[in-house]
Amino acid sequence: MGKFINPFSDWGFKLIFGQEITKDLLISFLNDLLKGEHSITDITFKDKEQLPEAKNMRGIIYDIYCTTDQGQHIIVEMQNRYQEHFVDRSLYYASRAIVKQGVKGEWDYHLAPVYTVCFMNFNIESRSPEKFRTDVCLVDTETGRVFSDNLRMIYLMLPLFTKEEDECETDFERWIFVLKNMSTLERMPFMARNAVFQKLAEIADITALSKEDREKYDESIKVMRDNIAAYKGAIIEGRIEGKKEGKIEGKIEIAKNMLMENEPIDKIARYTGLAKEDILKLN
Repeated sequence: MGKFINPFSDWGFKLIFGQEITKDLLISFLNDLLKGEHSITDITFKDKEQLPEAKNMRGIIYDIYCTTDQGQHIIVEMQNRYQEHFVDRSLYYASRAIVKQGVKGEWDYHLAPVYTVCFMNFNIESRSPEKFRTDVCLVDTETGRVFSDNLRMIYLMLPLFTKEEDECETDFERWIFVLKNMSTLERMPFMARNAVFQKLAEIADITALSKEDREKYDESIKVMRDNIAAYKGAIIEGRIEGKKEGKIEGKIEIAKNMLMENEPIDKIARYTGLAKEDILKLN
């Protein structure tokens, strides 16, 4: 265990990037992420919980949702374990931020850009090339030219970032190295190069947490580890039981466990070989 918190626990992520008192850390990260495109000087945090437009619609809760002094809407999401439809979910979240800009009455449909930044501790292999960062916007498929950047998605797949400390060339790469390795670090690198890492070290120091905050952090870590362990267990159990032909009872038990973990029906059907109709009856 290192000196600093795990920034990809739910509580730890919001401690670093989701507080008014530490918003300069988020501003610094976003400027390094969008270097050469924007220079953000201030952000305003918006309500992370977006209520549904109607009773039969879903509400959503963003990890971090803010607007910049230049008018962009920025959503920052952190996903620790594989989620089959994560890309679709991120598009849905971004679309809701666009729809919310609608004005009743006369309106010329002018939209402020919506940027979604996704930290992922897994690789969406079926959707992207083997690279750490994937930027997506609306482009002309023939020329490759940007048609509209009002919907911009940036996916950061941490397992594919392999640079060591001395190989990081930009502040953005230094941010990613620190965030990826923070929970095992005994010292904060790059502090002499950029004061933002000095503040990050102060905020993320486990020994500096109050008793109440330490309890919240420990509980967040427990939930994170339990979720990851349950997910891996379901996969392993599914593989083992899947080899036992005719063991319908085992397949049903696996399906029940995966339902408890809120895994998609399509995925459960693939792992167990059970019909979707039979899986639905287990709820």
